[in-house]
Amino acid sequence: MLNRLSALSVRRPRTVLCAWAMIVVSVAAAVLMFGRPTDDTLSLPGTDAQYAADLQVRAFPGEGGGSSGTLVLHAGQGTLDDAARREALDRTVRQVGAVEHVTRVVPASVQAGSVSADGRTGYLTVELDLPAREVDGALVQRLEAAAAPVAATGVEVMPGGRLAAAAEREGSARSEAFGLVLALVVLLVGFGSAVAAGLPVVSALVGLLCGLGAVGLLGHLASIPSTAATLATMIGLGVGIDYALFLLSRHRSLLAEGRPVPEAVRETVGSSGASVVFAGITVVIALSGLAISGIPVLRTLAWTTGLVVAVAVLTAVTFLPALLTLLGERVNALRVFRRRDSVEKPSVLWGRLADRVTGRPWRVLLGSVVLLGALTAPAVALDLGQVDAGSDQSGNVTRQAYELLEEGFGPGANGPLTVVAETDGRFSGPADPALTAFAESLRGTKGVASAGEPRVSPDGSAAVVKVVPATAPSDPATADLVERIRRPDVPGLEQHVGGPVAAKADLAALVSDRMPVLIGTVLGLCGLVLLLAFRAPVVAAKAVVMNLVSIGAAYGVLTAVFTWGWGAAPLGLEAPVPIEGYVPMMMFAVLFGLSMDYEVFLLTAVRESRLRHGDDRRAVRDGLAGTARVISSAALIMVGVFAGFLLHPDPVIKMFGVGLAAGVVVDALLVRGLLVPSTMALLGRANWWTPAWLARLPDPLAGHVPPGGQGSVSSRTSCARVRSQRAASSASSNRTKR
Repeated sequence: MLNRLSALSVRRPRTVLCAWAMIVVSVAAAVLMFGRPTDDTLSLPGTDAQYAADLQVRAFPGEGGGSSGTLVLHAGQGTLDDAARREALDRTVRQVGAVEHVTRVVPASVQAGSVSADGRTGYLTVELDLPAREVDGALVQRLEAAAAPVAATGVEVMPGGRLAAAAEREGSARSEAFGLVLALVVLLVGFGSAVAAGLPVVSALVGLLCGLGAVGLLGHLASIPSTAATLATMIGLGVGIDYALFLLSRHRSLLAEGRPVPEAVRETVGSSGASVVFAGITVVIALSGLAISGIPVLRTLAWTTGLVVAVAVLTAVTFLPALLTLLGERVNALRVFRRRDSVEKPSVLWGRLADRVTGRPWRVLLGSVVLLGALTAPAVALDLGQVDAGSDQSGNVTRQAYELLEEGFGPGANGPLTVVAETDGRFSGPADPALTAFAESLRGTKGVASAGEPRVSPDGSAAVVKVVPATAPSDPATADLVERIRRPDVPGLEQHVGGPVAAKADLAALVSDRMPVLIGTVLGLCGLVLLLAFRAPVVAAKAVVMNLVSIGAAYGVLTAVFTWGWGAAPLGLEAPVPIEGYVPMMMFAVLFGLSMDYEVFLLTAVRESRLRHGDDRRAVRDGLAGTARVISSAALIMVGVFAGFLLHPDPVIKMFGVGLAAGVVVDALLVRGLLVPSTMALLGRANWWTPAWLARLPDPLAGHVPPGGQGSVSSRTSCARVRSQRAASSASSNRTKR
């Protein structure tokens, strides 16, 4: 397949490039016309929070088709109940209710509990006929404009809840720009040519535009959280540049050997292109392991990110070869350095390091184990929780609305709980003795600041009570309160707790329960792929263990930064924040796939050298020296892309940025640069032991040439040559003995 793709790129490069141009234009036009809706509603089938939400929809027909938000009101002087402001509030309620898509406005009143005790802070509840993913900034602006009457009296008006999230919804342009600039600098230094440096970036951007556009359009058919596009951008941009870098370095090395451009393109796609496809497959396989988690948000994050990675692979093996064919020898034009040394050539520095690693493997092994152990140790304290708007940057609307509600009503007002009571019979009304006892029981529960009056469904089968906790949504005590309320206190009633806070608490519990299953599945699938690729059980098992080491170190750094608060201030965080429940599971899948990429490139280089020379220790040395420069450049680019997302205001995105960047640094420098080669040097020939049944399978990497390799050698030919040399040596030894 790759040979056919490379042949098409060589014969008709303009056709291939025009096809990609049409795809990019079509996707961009569709996005501009239809938009990219997102939906942060958390669905967790099988949990109590989801059951409470479904029960409320059934018991109160017509209330579950839309969404709601709040307009927070704050009087700097006086109170909201001043005579001059009462009329303005009434007009505001009428004007907000007249805005398109608004179905109901609940006024701010002391009786409803929506005005603070000091009368200075209150909120209007705005119910909409739109699902959460269709609430955008334009609608929020219309609602704010409709609140002009009360704003004219000196009352500050700002969106809260879902409306605040929609108003603050922003892209990641600054993060992407930072990553791209750093990538260009690394590529310029590595390749020494402006043209060569720009090609990986162009290829990655083409794939990213198509992949993200497709994900955005699919938001009309499925619920896609706002985090999905940012995470897909982070991964897609990094792997897109890295995959193009590996292909381009191989192509330039072939041109340096004097190969004609068409031949160099074909061999690049047929050899290094196979590694790129294989690396992309491992990332997608690792992400697909999230499908068994049973958590819809993780499945969505997995397939959206996997789609962008697949497009990045397709771009690397089709768009980039066509571009290389058209450029020809001009791929090395616009040189910025006079020296001829470049990223695809083995480095003297890395060669010396390889000599030390393979010459003293025990020392290197013990030293790297101690260092990695120190980095991993904080992971023991990894504790899952949930982030609230109080962790946002101080200037954000979400943070300002959060602080106003906290000041006026207490910290729990930002995360009220929806408690649904279910009975086999019928409630006679709000004054039903069972409901009265139910409400009193809630008010007496430890950790409850207040509980409203029960609201009975039309058929009398269920009742809903709004409960305000005494603690903030991110406080672990709030999650404990959820579990206490779920324990029935009133005979004949079943109590269920819903709302965003309860849903996130259930999410953290689900992740903790299903993490071992996910880890086992991903380890098994990726280990099987490596086993079939290299036909060496020791190599496959060692690669899986080494990847776990990288992920453990990343978890340790994540815990130290966010749970312990080490270095939180430079990230724009005023205090330690809990780690969002799904972050470690998503990080595991992504890092395992990315770590497997570097493992594949290193192992193929070691394997190629071994097939040439038959010397196991020399093979490890040559593999490390030959690929270290390319892998370190690729890792530096990936780290730059991830680190750029530390500029994003969302703390959860910062978590992904820190964790993924730390994982890549540890994997490329410590694990792949020290731990793997020292272990392979000690194991020697045992690395490549192959059972008889496995040796009979076809070799999927026959004829593969690693990035930065020197020449093309068929695996079967090399194996035959090594066997014949050994046989000749053995025969000569026997003749000498005789």
